[in-house]
Amino acid sequence: MANEDIPYGRQWIEEEDIQAVMAVLRSDRITQGPTVELFEQALAKQLGVGGAVAVSSGTAALHVACLAAGVGPGWEVITSPISFVASANCALYCGARPAFVDIEPATSTMDPNRLEDYLRTTGAKGGPGRVVIPVHFAGHPCRLDEIAAVARRFHALVIEDAAHALGAFWHGSDGVWRPVGDGSHSIAATFSFHPVKHITTGEGGGIVSHDKALLSKAGRLRNHGITRDRDRMKEDHGPWYYEMQELGFNYRITDLQCALGLRQLARLDEWVTRRRTIAQRYTEAFRSLPEVTIPAEREWGRSSWHLYVIQLDPDRVSRRDLIARLRQQGVQAQVHYIPIHLQPYYRRLGFKPGMYPLAEAYYQKALSLPIYPKMTDEQVERVIQAVKLSLGAAVPA
Repeated sequence: MANEDIPYGRQWIEEEDIQAVMAVLRSDRITQGPTVELFEQALAKQLGVGGAVAVSSGTAALHVACLAAGVGPGWEVITSPISFVASANCALYCGARPAFVDIEPATSTMDPNRLEDYLRTTGAKGGPGRVVIPVHFAGHPCRLDEIAAVARRFHALVIEDAAHALGAFWHGSDGVWRPVGDGSHSIAATFSFHPVKHITTGEGGGIVSHDKALLSKAGRLRNHGITRDRDRMKEDHGPWYYEMQELGFNYRITDLQCALGLRQLARLDEWVTRRRTIAQRYTEAFRSLPEVTIPAEREWGRSSWHLYVIQLDPDRVSRRDLIARLRQQGVQAQVHYIPIHLQPYYRRLGFKPGMYPLAEAYYQKALSLPIYPKMTDEQVERVIQAVKLSLGAAVPA
């Protein structure tokens, strides 16, 4: 155990999780069955929203949420450059135009002031509609109330990318604490249940909303655009009959996955508490290191710490050298993320280095350290000692 590599993230699977999946395997329905609906109900209850639609991945959730909101050709989808590529790719899947707004350094999330500047400057160039997709980054909420207020002024919709932030909370100027994804300031929020996230279904994702029409359409789109609802169908040939009313996808999630998800969701609060304990220990250990800037938790946010991202002083230490030294000691540090606009595909769309300087500056310094609830105290201390030892031996860039 002492010599085992420590990844940046890892799932926690117990025997009870396995037994829950086995029970579904022994049942009559292993997909499109009742366990999917039970998981959706539990997720909606956890967040206090009207409903949820579970899908095959977080990427599918973003795609379906955009389509269900009406996004299509000519639309503009505005997101953060510091995220996984799916946050922008969902625009392209819909035939829309992706755009970016730079981050605020304190949280590495979309800056609402820069969003307002962008919307005011571009004016009617947004086409028939606009969607803002702010990303709650690394578990810390974005300034959602300010972003939503800006979006309303410019007649833009808001869909939250909350893949990093299940179990996080925030409050706006009213002082009311809300779970990320509660739908108070957006038409929908999307989540990921990948193994490195707060809970896992293996692969999987979810859309949550108070909008019944959006949820209904999302449910059809995940299943080829098909409905069996007699009240929606144009004809009725009999009990076997169904209609494909729009072009959908096979983005279904299985009952096997949702059985695991139900078990995992029951431990969310416990696991977020453990993540917060690890983050606090890291902060205590690294606060005085001159080479390191520790991530901040703002007074209006309660992070669920999907990632613990330190930023390195490039004049003092080489990130490449530091990562190599950490990996030699079994600590699998990572970088989250390469700014989306710097990816070769997005450069072909006209995005260039220098367009979002704060995101690019962040990327040059960022380093994600291991954080997941199954980490033992001994593993946390191993990471701390490895960082300190490696910083002492690392050479400047």
